[in-house]
Amino acid sequence: MRWIYISPHLDDAVLSAGGFIYEQTRAGIPVEIWTIICGYPPPGELTPFAQVMHYQWGTETAKETIDLRRAEDEKAAGIVGAKTVHFEDLPDCIYRRGPDGESLYMDIFVQPHEAEAHLPEQIAQMIAPRLEPDDQVICQLGIGGHVDHILVRQGVERLNRPLWYAADVPYLFNNPEELAPQVAGMKESLYPITEAGLEAWIEAVLAYPSQLSSLFDSTDQMKEEFHSYWSERKGIMLWLK
Repeated sequence: MRWIYISPHLDDAVLSAGGFIYEQTRAGIPVEIWTIICGYPPPGELTPFAQVMHYQWGTETAKETIDLRRAEDEKAAGIVGAKTVHFEDLPDCIYRRGPDGESLYMDIFVQPHEAEAHLPEQIAQMIAPRLEPDDQVICQLGIGGHVDHILVRQGVERLNRPLWYAADVPYLFNNPEELAPQVAGMKESLYPITEAGLEAWIEAVLAYPSQLSSLFDSTDQMKEEFHSYWSERKGIMLWLK
């Protein structure tokens, strides 16, 4: 029985559940991280939003950025013992354009654009053929309202199978009030994480250096937040729907 973590981007599954993934793989459980939105955009000029993000990440072209982030993800997944699958179909929202070539997003914390109403079904069709009947599928809740997290959750929910949900880290840290309404009516379970698992989790997060400045004020702050998060229960919660 595999545990399949459906990750919107090339860091979300490790950020949200890296410590538990470490514990699972050390126990001999096969774990795979399937990143849905990590394809290369069509050739052409970057959207203004993408140019701003590239400047922040210290990269220039989309290919350079995606190659770098995929390499970071491979390293991080290796630290916690997971296999990676990088889907090719969809580029990040910062690259996506509408039918007339217009940039669809100038912010990531927005509802999906009407031009992308078809994407949840496309995402479901991307995932479904690769799944086996006994796979346990884990999806992000979408805390924080990142448009790509919303679209991926909508797509995964079209699979019509039991789903586990993980709280989106670090967005949970900044929006804790969103958790309760998101998990209302779901069955919750606590999964313990050892101190070794916590340290592996933090090490894996540090394997995404291009993203750290976008997600945390500093490395020290990141470590403090993960220690605090872990210390509440010595583990993480997952929710079953």
